[in-house]
Amino acid sequence: MTAETSQTLDRGLRVLKLLADTDHGLTVTELSTRLGVNRTVVYRLLATLEQHALVRRDLGGRARVGLGVLRLGRQVHPLVREAALPALRSLAEDIGATAHLTLVDGTEALAVAVVEPTWTDYHVAYRTGFRHPLDRGAAGRAILAARQGMAADPGYTLTYGELETGASGAAAPLLGVSGVEGSVGVVMLSECVPEEIGARVVHAAREVAEALR
Repeated sequence: MTAETSQTLDRGLRVLKLLADTDHGLTVTELSTRLGVNRTVVYRLLATLEQHALVRRDLGGRARVGLGVLRLGRQVHPLVREAALPALRSLAEDIGATAHLTLVDGTEALAVAVVEPTWTDYHVAYRTGFRHPLDRGAAGRAILAARQGMAADPGYTLTYGELETGASGAAAPLLGVSGVEGSVGVVMLSECVPEEIGARVVHAAREVAEALR
């Protein structure tokens, strides 16, 4: 038996999804056309969403996602971190290097989960909450490569000394996860990263992506 659902809530969520998929906002007429409902319904949906700061309208009347979604988005990080930890632990132990999950936060890369290996004499310290520009470090560069459609071959990004002197990084983007833009990577005290480690990072990124789907 099909579960009873709320048509109004469904339409409101569809409005948010439509607005999230555009950088320029949508007019009431455009939303009406895409939802297949009349303009009066759209006006009511937008007014309700505006009351909760989930939608805002600019001076031209175009609706855009509001800042209220950021408050909801902050609660996503713990859920994503929990789903990623098993793959990160396995990656850190296999390679003997610090593994991390990095997500996009505005214009920066944000480390939301970090796992250090338990058996090494020394390794790179890397803390949860560490931020850096997307165009510096393997984690951010892997995300940018995915945005540009360049993440297919070899599937990982390598860097040296961009975030910490003497440290190398390898990262692979999370692919095929709706609403999540990020990467899985490792950082180690080395001038280069062996090819097999890059392949292992790609495998870990696929494991995390699968856990998040």
